[in-house]
Amino acid sequence: MAILEPPDFLRALPASGRLAGLDVGTRTIGLAFTDVLRSIASAHRTLERGRFARDGRELLAIFDKQQIVGLVIGLPLNMDGSEGPRSQSVRQFAINLLAMRDLPVLLQDERLSTVAAERSMIDDYDMSRAKRAERIDAAAAAWILQSALDRLRNTAV
Repeated sequence: MAILEPPDFLRALPASGRLAGLDVGTRTIGLAFTDVLRSIASAHRTLERGRFARDGRELLAIFDKQQIVGLVIGLPLNMDGSEGPRSQSVRQFAINLLAMRDLPVLLQDERLSTVAAERSMIDDYDMSRAKRAERIDAAAAAWILQSALDRLRNTAV
């Protein structure tokens, strides 16, 4: 399978099953999941990055345990919508993961996801700076995944 556009992504998915959202950073990977009906995204955890082979195996083990049927990966676009080196790095991460497991993959614009997640942590939960630092990447992954769910609801198949 390849990185898909929204209509093709929807067609490639089974009728139900959980999606995983990834916020791939240079040092960490934020991870979030949907429920089986794909109505809401929830932050799961943050993984420390190492070599891709180890990261890929760890992610696939988590995907197996959670019965993941598709992936939404945040694409870090520049504010003008163009792609830079970070976007290319995330695209390569997705391609490498696809080489390990054939899953439908959707790239979702992640501009301002960390800002939105942090604002929510402050406004909704009055979370301390230290607690926010521990959870921000998983919260950003949930924001990315939820924005993809919202986008997919408005996509014609």
